[in-house]
Amino acid sequence: MMELAPVLPRTAAGPMVLVVDDDEDVRDLVTFKLQMAGYRTVTAADGCTALTLVNEMRPDLVVLDIAMPGMDGLSVCYRMHADPATAEIPVIMLSGMASTTDIDLAYVTGAEECMAKPVNVGDLVRRVSWLLPRRP
Repeated sequence: MMELAPVLPRTAAGPMVLVVDDDEDVRDLVTFKLQMAGYRTVTAADGCTALTLVNEMRPDLVVLDIAMPGMDGLSVCYRMHADPATAEIPVIMLSGMASTTDIDLAYVTGAEECMAKPVNVGDLVRRVSWLLPRRP
């Protein structure tokens, strides 16, 4: 029986995307698709960890779930954009509710994009590429 090699990102030098979602399946799917598109990824399962990683690693873009236990995505986005050191990092928010209020709050807190769950991962990767063109 042939053993399959693990799937690795196409480039280790691509932009870094932080994927934050308390749902492990969503995190894994988004991470896999972004890696296949040539992006490096880091993940977090909650807002507090996400904010720590944003400050320590300075990702090039953040994909951020709105509804999470503890610190929600809206609070993370607001804190990122209130800090001059992280204010320019683009954020794509994901919302399981996708209410008009959630979407409005996502944009008010500084998100560049807001997408409803279940997310079309191909569309998400396209939006990442629009906000963060790959560098050679």
